[in-house]
Parts: sequence; structure tokens; C-alpha cells
Amino acid sequence: MSNTGPRTQGGRPEPEGPTGAPAGPGPAFVQAPSASLYFEPTFGMNAAKILPGEYFVTEQEVVLITLLGSCVAACVRDAEMRIGGMNHFLLPDNHGQDPTGAAPARYGAYAMEVMINQLVKMGARRHRLQAKVFGGANVLRGLNERNVGVRNSEFVVDFLRVEGIPLMAHDLGGTQARKVAYFPATGEARVKRLATQMPATLLETEQQYRRRVSSGPTAGSVELFE
Repeated sequence: MSNTGPRTQGGRPEPEGPTGAPAGPGPAFVQAPSASLYFEPTFGMNAAKILPGEYFVTEQEVVLITLLGSCVAACVRDAEMRIGGMNHFLLPDNHGQDPTGAAPARYGAYAMEVMINQLVKMGARRHRLQAKVFGGANVLRGLNERNVGVRNSEFVVDFLRVEGIPLMAHDLGGTQARKVAYFPATGEARVKRLATQMPATLLETEQQYRRRVSSGPTAGSVELFE
């Protein structure tokens, strides 16, 4: 497998904020820990897989691939610079501790802001960013709160609206898991809804991630670069 190269962002143990310090405490949300690409024969090009709790930003001609159940993925790019990225996250459970939902929203904002900041660090301009978002299906069993997929979907759409980032396309909600392939250089996105029941491995991965982010302290905020 080949490395992504010096300006592809991956493999760092912890995202950095505007000052170079860690972006915030709390549940891990990191750049994809493996900076290696693999050849994806479906698309005839190198690819990187994005797992729950990860994001990946690149300027290379690659495809970013993820599997989504209740989680959401935001695909954000600067079309002029041909730099883009993908994240994969969900909001932590509130456990009824905060009726306003502010604490889970802070983690969601953190998941978006660290990726946007990395785009800007690599040369993107915030006023040129565009987004496509996917996921948020109702696939996790045994929920005590309002459907987590709905909350994830509503959060990411609202975040983009508040931050003034145009939403160019979306495929959210429903009851089916999705496989998403995103091409940051061109902005193309391909979505395949899985006709069968959500794969057991994906279900377990999302449940483990949900437990992890819901049991730890909520991440602090990260100031967006202009």
C-alpha cells in the first residue's frame, strides 16, 4: 500500500486547533489513523476507508469510502482548490442530563469544525466550501431517546445552515444502511443503499462508537478559521 503523501492529512494521533494545541478534550474524533491507501477496483483508483469517529482530508485524486447506519458523513470541499474531506460521526446520548441538547451538539460541532479547520490549513477558503451529507438511518436497536439517526441528520443540516456552507446534495434518514463513495477532487458522491439488513459488523462498530462517545466528556469547541 502506498502512503497518501505529505499533504494528505491522516495518521496523526490527535487533531490540532488553530494554535497547534489539541483541539479539545473528550471522546476521540481523529484523523483517519491509517495514512495508507488501497486500490479500489470498483472505481479503478486509490481509496481510503473512513470509520466512525474519524475524518480524512486530502488534495489527491482518491475516493473516500464509508459505511453508514445511524451515523452521518459530511463531505466538504473547496471546488477551486480541489481539496476535500469526509467525516463520520454521531451525536452522543444525552441521557436526559441536558434538556437543551447542548452537550451532544458541542460534540457534533467539534466533529465538523476540526475537519473544516484542516481543510483551511491545507489551502481551502471557507467562503468557497460546499457540502454533501449522508446517513442518519434508523438502524440502531434499543434506543431510549428520540431516534439517533434523526438527531444526527437534523444536526448536520442545521450546522451547515448556521455556518453558511451550501448543502449541494443529501441522502438522509430511512431505515437502510448506506455505502458512500466520495471523490474530493471532483465533488462527485455515489450512494448505495444496502437492501439487506444492516451488516452485523457495521451495527456493532456503530454501537461501540456510540457507547464510547456517550460515556466520555463532551469535546470542547474549536474556533473556525475564516
